[in-house]
Amino acid sequence: MYYCNINKRRSLLKIQNWKNDLMQILKDDIKERIIDVARKQFKQKGFIKASMRDIAKEVNIGVGNIYNYFHNKDELFHCVVKPVTNILEKMLLKHHGENGLEVLYKNKEENIQNMSNELFSFINGNKELLDILFFKAQGSSLENFSETFTDQATLIIKAWFIENKKRHPEINTNFSDFLIHIHTVWQFSLLRELVMHDIGEEEMKKVIQEYIVFETKGWKELIGI
Repeated sequence: MYYCNINKRRSLLKIQNWKNDLMQILKDDIKERIIDVARKQFKQKGFIKASMRDIAKEVNIGVGNIYNYFHNKDELFHCVVKPVTNILEKMLLKHHGENGLEVLYKNKEENIQNMSNELFSFINGNKELLDILFFKAQGSSLENFSETFTDQATLIIKAWFIENKKRHPEINTNFSDFLIHIHTVWQFSLLRELVMHDIGEEEMKKVIQEYIVFETKGWKELIGI
């Protein structure tokens, strides 16, 4: 009888765990549906005009239920564009973070090609989300994302140059912080223009390749390598 009770409790526990797993799957599915519908709403109407009530209605849940997943519309907006904001931050740290590329490798043809391919894949694969982030964020806390990111990037890139100067005393890093700032502004201008204009993949690849070469060779001259 004792062993029967143990087996019974184990069976009940397995059933409960299965129910919990199923509930979590259902919750995750609803959350993903909310994000998917919200992305369409933000794309069509922008942050200000998009309605949590309309999003909930399209997902087929009560408007109160949507707040079980997201505290407010701004948090939902953040979640929608998170894939691209995360990639931008990772790319910044990859190239100019504490463990970023060596400055002497920056102008190598292999690096130029890798950077061009990386930027093309990023833009080409995320045009809709980039459009939402750049042009549909008015009224959200990400309305000034480009400016905030530019300020952050300026500090990170400045620190990157200082560290490279320690390793390579022969290079020149005596240029203004504002030049670094402008450099990041140019990159966001490139992103915006490529998202805004409907150009083919081959032309986009060419534009990005030309930009990377122009930008990289310019730094080469300033740094003196």
